[in-house]
Amino acid sequence: ARQEIFGDILDEYERTKQLVLAVTGYGELLENEQWLQRSIKLRNPYVDPLNYIQVALLERLRQQPDAPNADSMRDAVLLSVNGVAAGLQNTG
Repeated sequence: ARQEIFGDILDEYERTKQLVLAVTGYGELLENEQWLQRSIKLRNPYVDPLNYIQVALLERLRQQPDAPNADSMRDAVLLSVNGVAAGLQNTG
């Protein structure tokens, strides 16, 4: 189910991207915002590991919601949310 959902999300992203490029006439996303393109490319290597850590922590919490360290895991999830938001410079 996870792969199917991810595939659907990826397909929708590609369709949306192609439509945005067609409407804007650009060859790539953010073509007219080179500074933002560079900024995103520089941030992603730092944000991506936080996303993976967040997913792993959420999986552990779902499997063991009453574990002795559940409060610590919840705190770590919240910290990872803050870290991702700071890295993306966006909370959305």
